[in-house]
Amino acid sequence: MALVMYWYDFVCFGIVAAAVAVALWMQWRRELATTCDDNVRYQSLLVARPDINDHRAVHALMPRNHVSSSQLWTSCWRGVHPGWLLATRFISFLVMGGLLLTDFLDWDATIFVYYTEWTFLLALVYFALGTVISAYGCWLSSKNPAAAENAKKSVPLKRDVEDIGTAATSITYMEDESTSAVSLQSHSAEEAILERAGFWGYLMQIIYQTCAGAIVLTDIVFWCLIVPFLSNTHLGLNALMGCIHSFNAVFIVLDTLLNNLPFPWFRIAYFVQWSCIYAIFQWIIHACGFTWWPYSFLELDTPWAPLWYFLVAVIHIPCYGVYALIFKAKNTIFPRLFPRAFVRSF
Repeated sequence: MALVMYWYDFVCFGIVAAAVAVALWMQWRRELATTCDDNVRYQSLLVARPDINDHRAVHALMPRNHVSSSQLWTSCWRGVHPGWLLATRFISFLVMGGLLLTDFLDWDATIFVYYTEWTFLLALVYFALGTVISAYGCWLSSKNPAAAENAKKSVPLKRDVEDIGTAATSITYMEDESTSAVSLQSHSAEEAILERAGFWGYLMQIIYQTCAGAIVLTDIVFWCLIVPFLSNTHLGLNALMGCIHSFNAVFIVLDTLLNNLPFPWFRIAYFVQWSCIYAIFQWIIHACGFTWWPYSFLELDTPWAPLWYFLVAVIHIPCYGVYALIFKAKNTIFPRLFPRAFVRSF
């Protein structure tokens, strides 16, 4: 059977291609941004700058989108042991893993044609990676109790340093350059560990922000669109589906209330790319003979398809914005209610 394509199909392809292009441009502009006065470029996904004794010099060199290794496993609450964040992530991983396994056993591998299952699996990967990194942080904290305390102090210090002018930053860096070089040479083994943590740490950060936007999108579509209007025999609405579309939001918000991770706006690019990959996946399986669409607004065989694709692309902004507001509320309300206990996440 020949594959029939219409003009509006190409418009849909163009919308997705444009979304991918804009996302790549945002990543190029912000994720790979130049970070210091000597024009050295750091690819933040691959390399984390090693910690040195003078935190002021380190943060002067770090980009605003930098995530230090300590932020991955410490809490935003003073006095809260990293073990609590570890326990939260591990319990979230177990519960979500159990729900996904039950869903898989009740149906089969075809559940992964749904965007919800993709996002649920991605959240599961986040909590698995977060559990491992938190366990490492707990081990580091038990081995060197001062490490956790210094990690908490480095976050407010970062904001103080960012307010210093460029001239002061350059002077501070030049004064401590020789000391930093000696420290780095004497800790070559530690540098290797920190570099690996940089890759996995930024991967965890990217998955976290992608999950946040995708979970808001899936839950809004499920509860506000699919349940009232678009339920069908393929969807199989039941208590399990309700749990999947509830616990994902509960666990990611709970993690946000405890963790010390930042939430910059530009990483909406990863969320957009995640959705574009799913759309392309749907096109491929339908080109190979798959007969039904899990979401009717993704169908290509209607002249209204370009409008639906455009609306779905636009809705990514408010969905990501909803979670950005949750993060902003956390950093705005909690410092006022608990000024001595809460540490802002930047």
